[in-house]
Amino acid sequence: MRVLSIVHEAGATGGGGVFERAVPERGDRLDRWVAADGKAPPGAPSDWDAVMVFGGAMHPDQDAEHPWLAGEAGFIETALADGVPLLGVCLGAQLIARAAGASVGPSGSPEVGWFDVSREDGHDDAVVGSLPARFRAFQWHYYTFDLPPGAVQLAESAAARQAYRLGDRVWGIQFHAEVDRTMLDHWLREGREELPKPVEELRAETDRYLPTWNEQGQALCNAFLDEASRLSS
Repeated sequence: MRVLSIVHEAGATGGGGVFERAVPERGDRLDRWVAADGKAPPGAPSDWDAVMVFGGAMHPDQDAEHPWLAGEAGFIETALADGVPLLGVCLGAQLIARAAGASVGPSGSPEVGWFDVSREDGHDDAVVGSLPARFRAFQWHYYTFDLPPGAVQLAESAAARQAYRLGDRVWGIQFHAEVDRTMLDHWLREGREELPKPVEELRAETDRYLPTWNEQGQALCNAFLDEASRLSS
């Protein structure tokens, strides 16, 4: 398969982490578009068998501050119309919700750090169902989203909606299942002033939770790519 990764910062610390590595490990081709550079996308959405949209420090309604956001939202709208399998992470999930007609905006309770997330009962899902019924997830978000019309909520935390499916080929997750050690070390260092507790505590929690979280993240990404492969065959 051909898989497009949409990121909002160049380099390993702002990319797709575990998810981007999973693509070539499967023998698939990974292309990357740094949308925040303001350059046009490297093709039409239908040129890829799957598209993954990742996070960033900006918010999904900040078109005035980041004029390229409107172009990325338009690309996602086209992907939705063309039936291209999509997976959005954090900002990516918010942008897909926006493109699908849902409201996005500040969350009443931002989440920064490790938080418990629960899958919804009664919703078997090929992608989010790869995760345990309850899991400890890494979060870093100040915004949330309403469910797009026709979408199904798949997971939640005490503070926010955490996952949804739209149709049979679009998923959004609020939590950062893609993060690896390099990314987290950078985020904790650069975002130290935003942390709700001492950085040493968050680093200790990361040492405890990250190995299992990376295994779960890879399982989720592979489940999405398996679905994309099935849909494209």
